[in-house]
Amino acid sequence: MTLTPTAAKPLPLRGVRVLDFSRLLPGPWATQMLGELGAEVIKIEQPGTGDPSRHNRPQLTKHSYYFNAMNAFKRSITLDLARPAGRAIAHRLVRNADVAVESFRPGGTAKLGLDYQTLRAINPRLIYCSITGFGQTGPLSHIAGHDLVMQGLTGLMGTALERWNPPAPPGFHAADFAGALYAIIGIQAALAQRAQSGEGCEIDLGMFEALFNMCVIPLSSPMARMAGHSGLPRIESFGANPRYDTYLSSDGKPVAVSLLETRSWTAFCASIGREDLIPENETLADRLSAHGPHEAKYRQVLTEFCAAHTWSEIAQHLAATGITISPICTPDEAVQLPHVAARGLINVIAHPIEGDVPHLVNPLARAGLAQVEHGPAPDLGEHTDAILRELDYTPAQIADLHRDGIV
Repeated sequence: MTLTPTAAKPLPLRGVRVLDFSRLLPGPWATQMLGELGAEVIKIEQPGTGDPSRHNRPQLTKHSYYFNAMNAFKRSITLDLARPAGRAIAHRLVRNADVAVESFRPGGTAKLGLDYQTLRAINPRLIYCSITGFGQTGPLSHIAGHDLVMQGLTGLMGTALERWNPPAPPGFHAADFAGALYAIIGIQAALAQRAQSGEGCEIDLGMFEALFNMCVIPLSSPMARMAGHSGLPRIESFGANPRYDTYLSSDGKPVAVSLLETRSWTAFCASIGREDLIPENETLADRLSAHGPHEAKYRQVLTEFCAAHTWSEIAQHLAATGITISPICTPDEAVQLPHVAARGLINVIAHPIEGDVPHLVNPLARAGLAQVEHGPAPDLGEHTDAILRELDYTPAQIADLHRDGIV
């Protein structure tokens, strides 16, 4: 990625120390991005096993690719938090921390003496972010935070049951990453607030509510009904609109059609000599509808166009004309897109064990707000002794902690 001169500026979170008690998703991705923005991140893991995502597939020579993709910019210390000596070390870490992120089930941190009230007494300036499936309170707060369940309950997966029932499992963990993004936003907002008030705060964040808050379009009709209106016709972006749907190419590969705007639909119709399909005085409501009596002929012409061209020809057509009829990529095809290379969206880690390992580049790096270069994710407990020395533990005390299985 070619950076602008702003890259020479200090990263925005330089000097911020984050304690990462989370694992899997979304906490580790959120804390990694805080590291990309310049924060120092210390990952606290269970001795012997560590974050379970260390063992996620696919595996490289020794490490999990997933773990490397979620845990760059971190130092790892192992602590048995179930034992008083382990908690004592965690409390020492809290004294000089700015942020703590945890993803235990509700009530789990209280059992370990790592709940907000306990840590706030140690460090009133601490920003404490809990990321759970459904939050700390409410009738679903005891439910494990599995992405598929949360996508189902938000209404997101139920938008087109008349066409696909049951819907396919989504290919993207939207609730996990929604929770991560709100955590990042919330932590940065809390840091700005603390700069004014001098006090930290508790962020009780449910992945369900993070995704629910993003579902403005799926929830627009029921919200309109709650306001006393019919909610109809609804905004159609779930397959009923023939100009916003998926089709098949001549070689049987999927194609996405997104011709909502009158201008793009007009350009498409003109390009295939079907000016008779260009509507007169089309309104915004018309564009977002199922197109009523026009639906069948719109769908037919799009079906025929896609079926007359190969997937590769459609990709070339998109690049040449800008008309948004696009091939749907597999993950392997997506990483090979010329646009990905041109925008510098993938970089390489020179890993001491794995060799060259590609990683995704934070898009904020172009503005100099995030680091481009990732280092390898830490080995389990790689920095334990160094961090203990920073906490003024003596060599003899460190040896005793190892002998007793505390670290």
